[in-house]
Amino acid sequence: MTVECAVRLLAGVIVLVSLALAHWVSAYWLWLTAFVGLNLIQSGFTNWCPAISIFKAMGLRSSDARS
Repeated sequence: MTVECAVRLLAGVIVLVSLALAHWVSAYWLWLTAFVGLNLIQSGFTNWCPAISIFKAMGLRSSDARS
């Protein structure tokens, strides 16, 4: 798995979990969904995301890395 795939997977899981929590627990969980969306937008402009640093530290490779 590459870093880019892991970031998309993590974002999708967090969005779905926060939507489920908003439905069954409290609507305030939608703030987590908004945070994930804003983080994805800023990473589109800056090409940096905190999750990328974490996944690289865990040993995942980037898709543009040479074999």
